[in-house]
Amino acid sequence: MSVTKEEVLAKLKSVKGPDLEGNIVDLGLVSEIFIADGKVYFSLTVPAARAQELEPLREAAERATKTVPGVQGAMVALTASKEPGSTPPPPRPAAQPAAHAHAPAKPAQPGQPQGKPKTDVPGIATIIAVASGKGGVGKSTTSVNLALGLQATGLKVGVLDADIYGPSMPRLLGISGRPEQLEGRVLKPMENFGLKVMSMGFLVDEDTAMIWRGPMVISALNQMLREVAWGELDVLVVDMPPGTGDAQLTMAQNVPLAGAVIVSTPQDLALIDARKGLNMFNKVNVPVLGIVENMSYFICPDCGGRHDIFGHGGARDEAARIGVPFLGEVPLAMPIRETSDAGRPVVATAADGPHAKVYLEIAAKVRARLEELAGDGGRAMPDIVFE
Repeated sequence: MSVTKEEVLAKLKSVKGPDLEGNIVDLGLVSEIFIADGKVYFSLTVPAARAQELEPLREAAERATKTVPGVQGAMVALTASKEPGSTPPPPRPAAQPAAHAHAPAKPAQPGQPQGKPKTDVPGIATIIAVASGKGGVGKSTTSVNLALGLQATGLKVGVLDADIYGPSMPRLLGISGRPEQLEGRVLKPMENFGLKVMSMGFLVDEDTAMIWRGPMVISALNQMLREVAWGELDVLVVDMPPGTGDAQLTMAQNVPLAGAVIVSTPQDLALIDARKGLNMFNKVNVPVLGIVENMSYFICPDCGGRHDIFGHGGARDEAARIGVPFLGEVPLAMPIRETSDAGRPVVATAADGPHAKVYLEIAAKVRARLEELAGDGGRAMPDIVFE
């Protein structure tokens, strides 16, 4: 059963505006609507200052869209409207690249955070974080495909799912069951597609509500990092929790990170949050390896046309503005979503396809950046081996 834009707009007129006056269609908040394979994509334009409080409006629009007969799914994003004459904040001074995770630690300077000293994890040569300033930008999907891309260059790679409240690695990698307990409290990591993986999702049921406070979260993360038999790994990719709260800051302070990858979508709201993540890593002297623009554009499977549903190029411009590498654009593509939902990541199952190629290129840039930083005093990455 085909779905029309008119049907979607008619249903969206039932969604009240931000102040319960009028509706989101007549108020002009709904962007152009794209429909493909029963999936509906659009954004709502709202004032940046009200973004957080208007998240229920986005959810209401998404729910309403899914009730239209024939709609199989919906993706709705909030996009910021800029005030007339507004300009982005001036760039912060770029932080000096931190020493590699294995280089001697520098004394903390006055005014710098001074958490616990960072200690290496035995067997793991390099640890990198994949982070985002907010949830829902595709950080976990990026993490797993980046890990597989690094593996494709000949590295031994593991993934730590550090999102305690919303672990997604079990589903993304198609892994179920409980990890085996070895000697003492040490756990054997789960494994699929050649990646070693640890996640809270392996330790609790999927529908269990995690209501832990900060100290409990940090303790659990430290256990999953340091009480797991990772073996010898060239790179451990840490899928960080979204946001920049205490858990994220403590992880960045205490884990010997060689660098961080920031994931954002093109729209202004996501970039505002991405800047918070960048600033957090700058404050703890962790070099930013680069920015990935996810959901960068949409290729209509019916007409082949390209549509910038959530804007385009915002992350690239932000990277240039603050002087960090731009790692690449990942399209909003049904094969990426479908393979992720099925636990068969696109890099592992369609390595020769166009979508996997994007992640492989991002992974190559991340590795090159790590080698560049290692040349400043850290341990070099292993040579690339093609078998």
